[in-house]
Amino acid sequence: MANLAIVLSHTVNGVAAIHSQILKDSLFNHFYTLWPNKFINVTNGVTPRRWIKQCNPELSKLITESIKTDEWVCDLSLVKGIENVFSHDLIEKFIHVKQYNKDRLKHLVLTLTDSKVVLDRNALFDVMCKRIHEYKRQLLNLFGTIHMYLRIKKMTPIQRLELVPRVKIFAGKAAIGYAMAKGIIKLINSVADVVNNDPDVGNLLKVVFLPNYSVSLAEIIVPANDINEQISTAGYEASGTSCMKFVMNGGLIVGTWDGANVEIAEEVGAENMFMFGAKAHEVADIRANPTPISPKLAQVLSAIDSGMFGSPDVHKFVIDQFRSGSDFYLVCRDFESYVAIQNHIDSVWNNPEEWNTMCLRCIARMGKFSSDRSIEEYATNIWNVTKCPVPSGEQN
Repeated sequence: MANLAIVLSHTVNGVAAIHSQILKDSLFNHFYTLWPNKFINVTNGVTPRRWIKQCNPELSKLITESIKTDEWVCDLSLVKGIENVFSHDLIEKFIHVKQYNKDRLKHLVLTLTDSKVVLDRNALFDVMCKRIHEYKRQLLNLFGTIHMYLRIKKMTPIQRLELVPRVKIFAGKAAIGYAMAKGIIKLINSVADVVNNDPDVGNLLKVVFLPNYSVSLAEIIVPANDINEQISTAGYEASGTSCMKFVMNGGLIVGTWDGANVEIAEEVGAENMFMFGAKAHEVADIRANPTPISPKLAQVLSAIDSGMFGSPDVHKFVIDQFRSGSDFYLVCRDFESYVAIQNHIDSVWNNPEEWNTMCLRCIARMGKFSSDRSIEEYATNIWNVTKCPVPSGEQN
């Protein structure tokens, strides 16, 4: 189908710079050699009207107040002005905005869990909301979550006082015939049932899977994120737009060098993100020489096997692939670096001034990722159409 589409199309767009390059270098190199001018890149974008103005009115007010204009709603590049007014007062206002949004999500979770899960708004809200798929690696996130849980269980009460409380929020849907994705959802919920009811853990770790993920749900989740997980196997996420929405709303990315993450790093600075893992050009060699299961990951798999999270027979098909040496999406390979970056996140979180400055810096530098820019590039570089001026009120 892809071959036919390329032959019949006048333009081929990879929707993110890294994937447009992959199309040319390897995936469709034969077509690129034949028609080099057919291949271009227009990176995706999202509309700030919905994904800031509508879903996060408190942040919208703060941006307008800070840069003295609301024209950023139609020209997102103007948010760059936030960097000119950084101050302790701005950081304090941003913290209040974030707490307000976390309270909204807290109330939503109470409703969706029949008041069984109570979140602490002072905890670090760690969010992963996207379609459930092996390449997106919800399993890597979940294995990291189980590792956190096992670590907490081994600690003394005094040691636990030093930990950063975490709220792990998952949301997303599985394709109707995708058994592995459904198995992953089941395992997430099984882990949540145990973790959320363990008195040793308390508020140090909460795990929530929000059902029936939708735009309406996202409009409450996105403004509340502290970090968002964009951890696909490098080379597999065509672009992704959830990363853009989360960062525009003051969340920091924990991510791999894939999709739009690469271009976000170019805009906001990789030092304002938490990047880890193998890069796209390394994947083939790693698959040829699989990474052994590390001791930490072995403990996670053993905990699942032990029945800690319900009948191991239910989860067996989800985890057996790793023991058989099959690690197609590099979960084993990236697990240690994932755990390490999570530990680094905790250390930065403990410095609120640094953390919130990073958040504001990211908001200020996200102008490129407005859908207005994407649409203009499509119109100019693909469809060769010109703008149609909107008549003014006087002309009407």
